[in-house]
Amino acid sequence: MALQNIGAANSDDAFYRYKMPRMITKIEGRGNGIKTNIVNMVDIAKALARPASYTTKYFGCELGAQSKFDEKTGVSLVNGAHDTAKLAGLLENFIKKYVQCYGCGNPETEIIITKTQMLTLKCAACGYVSDVDMRDKLTTFILKNPPEQKRGKKEAKGMRRAEKERLKEGEAADEEVKKGKKETKKKGTTSAKDGASSKTASTKKKASSDEDRRSTSPVGSQNGDANDDEDDDDVEWQTDTSAAAAQQRIKEQLSAVTAEMVMLSTNEPVHEKKSEKANKGHANGNGKLEAKNVVPANSYDTLLMEIKDNLSKGITASQLQTFLSSRSGSSQEVITALFEALFQGVGKGFSKEVLKKKTYIAAAVHDEESQLLLCRAVETFCGKCCPDAVKEVALVLKVLYDGDVLEEETIVKWYEEGISGGKASILFKNVKPFVEWLQSAESESEEE
Repeated sequence: MALQNIGAANSDDAFYRYKMPRMITKIEGRGNGIKTNIVNMVDIAKALARPASYTTKYFGCELGAQSKFDEKTGVSLVNGAHDTAKLAGLLENFIKKYVQCYGCGNPETEIIITKTQMLTLKCAACGYVSDVDMRDKLTTFILKNPPEQKRGKKEAKGMRRAEKERLKEGEAADEEVKKGKKETKKKGTTSAKDGASSKTASTKKKASSDEDRRSTSPVGSQNGDANDDEDDDDVEWQTDTSAAAAQQRIKEQLSAVTAEMVMLSTNEPVHEKKSEKANKGHANGNGKLEAKNVVPANSYDTLLMEIKDNLSKGITASQLQTFLSSRSGSSQEVITALFEALFQGVGKGFSKEVLKKKTYIAAAVHDEESQLLLCRAVETFCGKCCPDAVKEVALVLKVLYDGDVLEEETIVKWYEEGISGGKASILFKNVKPFVEWLQSAESESEEE
């Protein structure tokens, strides 16, 4: 059975895990009795986690025709002859109104009827509650035929695991391709080395013949030794330590910000460096030493500026990983500075920006410890920025979770540490629905 992504906005995403069958229709009857049979309506409704009677009734309301769904046989009929493309367009409208979350766009929602007889969609992923437009004709039918309130998450959990397995298989295939390219390069390098070794051998033969000619004559031997001594005198076996050479090496090896700092330090006189060491602390009236305010070379602000400078130059994720591993700050400072450099000034639309720059974040996360550091970096960033970003923190965690950057165990551990310490109550209050969804899904998978 052919499958397609749920939601037209996700049609081009090859790794989107929420899928449904493509609609199959059949025209039956003739004249006034002609009808359109949606053959696989039960399978489509099951993928959308909605009763098949809802989708069938929606078609009838939108087309102004009678519709009927037989619960026993699973047959879905709409009076009149209707094209498959037209019905698929109506189904897309149904998904936007009654399936997808109005906040994150995730189809993992549940229809809830409030005490005031209003319809809402509660998202199991981000916790957002969407208000359904009650002017739609289908709302009356849903109020008379309410859905089951409890939904299982076993199927969604299995789909997530299958998606992770597909990603691992893709990475393994990429590694095989890279290995093949490396072997091809090695073969080319080996042939080049063979050619260079033949040239070196011919050079050595010429040098040995010259030595033999010099050794046959005493005068030639003396002149040869003298020439060797003169050649040795011409070679300089030391590094150029001049200020100009030092500045040139600094520019080649360090980034622009660090090079400027180091060049400033090389211009200081020697006696000032000695006096700086001697004056690191001075005695007060009680004879105790007081430390002066000295700005460290690898401070957080400097690290932040270096990361921003590299990102502005269009550095790749692999290059960024190498750059971060060479930094001398603590692992928490590095990840926090990276997160701030990527999303500084972002408020509304925080989760969308995280989705765009997910590869850069993944470059700094490689184990469970670094995942926990990333969660703390998100917490620190939300403490600095505007409230709009704090509202989307659950969506941000879901993006990182769906992208296999964060594991559910790490998110739950960080959340429990936060609520036990009483930190950032508003932030962890927004995270709570997402954590509860993770825990319920995990418990159901264990029972299975």
